[in-house]
Amino acid sequence: MSTSNTTQAAGSSVASTSVPSEAVAQTSGNVAAAAESVESHSEESKPEEASNNANSSSEATTETTAAVTAATGASASAQSSSAAPAKSSAAAPKPKKKTASSTLSSSAKRIQKELAEISLDPPSNCSAGPKGDNLYEWVSTIVGPSDSPYSGGVFFLDIHFPQEYPFKPPKIIFRTRIYHCNINSQGQICLDILKDNWSPALTISKVLLSICSLLTDANPHDPLVHSISQQYLNNRKEHDETAKEWTKRYACC
Repeated sequence: MSTSNTTQAAGSSVASTSVPSEAVAQTSGNVAAAAESVESHSEESKPEEASNNANSSSEATTETTAAVTAATGASASAQSSSAAPAKSSAAAPKPKKKTASSTLSSSAKRIQKELAEISLDPPSNCSAGPKGDNLYEWVSTIVGPSDSPYSGGVFFLDIHFPQEYPFKPPKIIFRTRIYHCNINSQGQICLDILKDNWSPALTISKVLLSICSLLTDANPHDPLVHSISQQYLNNRKEHDETAKEWTKRYACC
């Protein structure tokens, strides 16, 4: 009786302990299934995350490339703009400066030579030189010869050299009034070397000496003022007195 009861009780105990094992097995199956589901979901989400990461990385790379390209373009533009003036200035040749000797004409060279000569060795009672910077326009002074009625007077003359000088004579005008049969009231001079007898071998110094000689020895046979030439020929004393009066009035300082 006791043995039988003990046996039944043991069987009931075993039966009762087997229930949890099945539950555990079932629970294990559920856990495994859940794990597989989680793993499957994880595997499905990995490509999507990788794709998102790749897209983000690609966008970042694109932005970086665009920034580098913009910076490179700006730098190249700045270099191009800064290099352009240098290139332009390097390409433009500097104009050569013309020297004074290269720009002087043959007439100017001749006049310059005569200016140097008359400055170093001026003719007696004469002086001459350019007006300002114009080499073709001169002013001259002649002191009246001591053995003439023009003694003590200082006479001013204007000298104009033509562009064709020395192949054409200079034009000389008295600016100071003078009583002379070969010089009229406009200051024009009747002198053969200033007209038909001109020669390129003549110089301004020789011309001024000839004018000085004309003040000493007038040429009444080729006059500009006929009335004075007639007085010179017919009444030399009266002529000389009038010439002295004019000299004192117009030519004395």
